[in-house]
Amino acid sequence: MKKTAIVTGGSRGIGFAVSLRLAKDGFNVAVAGTRAQSDCAKNLDELAAVCGDYLYIRADVSVSGDRRRIIDETLNKFGGLHVLVNNAGVAPKMRADLLEMSEESYDYVMNTNTKSVMFLTQLAAKAMLGLPVTGKKRGTVINIGSCSAGVSSINRGEYCVSKAGIAMLTMLYADRLAKEGIFVHEIRPGVIETDMTAAVSEKYNRLIREGVFPIARWGRPEDVAEAVSVFAGDSFLYTTGNYVDVDGGFHIRRL
Repeated sequence: MKKTAIVTGGSRGIGFAVSLRLAKDGFNVAVAGTRAQSDCAKNLDELAAVCGDYLYIRADVSVSGDRRRIIDETLNKFGGLHVLVNNAGVAPKMRADLLEMSEESYDYVMNTNTKSVMFLTQLAAKAMLGLPVTGKKRGTVINIGSCSAGVSSINRGEYCVSKAGIAMLTMLYADRLAKEGIFVHEIRPGVIETDMTAAVSEKYNRLIREGVFPIARWGRPEDVAEAVSVFAGDSFLYTTGNYVDVDGGFHIRRL
């Protein structure tokens, strides 16, 4: 039986690179995104050229009913679910000092980045538990976190808090699901060249020039997708609740 993966926010940026990589790895891919399918046509056509058949679900992961629909439509289309990649995420609409951050901005970021991971994983895990085991494990959940889980940015505190929350969710679900044969991992990207970082590209170009990143270049979405590919496969069978930094060595403390 061919395995199936859901990738939230999977039509562009990191999510699309992940969708494409998992398709190349032989997965059925269900892509969830907020944009109309016609607006994603170029990328989805590229995906179709790799896997032939895919599912696009227009959905907002911050909405409870949409989360349920992502699972139901995937099961109806492919008959199974083996990998969930919680990739969908947003940045604050406006960066503001911590003392000026609004509750509305906090809720907007947390609902998409963290609450959705909590409850979509809950639904996905229940779906996986109702299906026979395919391969060496029942399922895998991969959360796309951020180096911001452990790095302070006082002009986007809600984003840092949301990603720190993903780190704990990874541990909680890993603890709960290990006995069920479902493993949970986190990937923490650093500065990746996407739409989200485009607005502050000059800042990061300067930091790269100054040697803040030991691997002195921008990260690419494909760098993250490679890590997802490894976790989604059957290579890591004695590890769960862990994370890997995909950040050019930014996490290394240096004197």
